[in-house]
Amino acid sequence: MMRIFRRIILLLATLLIFLLVLAAFISGDCKYEKSVSINAPVEKVWQNTNTLNAMDQWSPWNDLDPGMKKDWTGTNGQPGEKVCWDSKNKNAGKGCQELKKVDEAGKRIDTEIKFLTPYESEANAYVVLVPEGNGTKATWGFTSEIPYPFTLIKLFMNMENAIGKDYQKGLSRLKALSEKPQ
Repeated sequence: MMRIFRRIILLLATLLIFLLVLAAFISGDCKYEKSVSINAPVEKVWQNTNTLNAMDQWSPWNDLDPGMKKDWTGTNGQPGEKVCWDSKNKNAGKGCQELKKVDEAGKRIDTEIKFLTPYESEANAYVVLVPEGNGTKATWGFTSEIPYPFTLIKLFMNMENAIGKDYQKGLSRLKALSEKPQ
């Protein structure tokens, strides 16, 4: 009986060591982005993406808890603009998003997101607008770093399945908002 127990322990230890070594060879870099073509000029779309307040109008995550508490600070559209949210819905969780850079000439906005619950993590998000014929191509994405040894989840994670629908919903709302006649 003791011999079987030792073999099981040895097998589990070997498996754990293998997984830790494997994790060391997997990059922690994580990037996801999605784009949509919008039948509206860049300047009009920019008005819907150039502040956190404007982006909140088409955010798909507001659907998780329409009554979530939000606290806005800073100057609208300027680095330092910040929104912190707190929701009783564990899927919406709690966190803050801060505007880091606004490049009006390049039509790009960069933000930093800190999730506090349901688990702590950080990401850098962005929206980039590029003229496309008479319209605009809007790209929404993020980059993040997965810490070792959790890099192993990249072997099993499909970002499109995990957040693709949310990004599509948000971009579809941005498209509808931007294409709406004034």
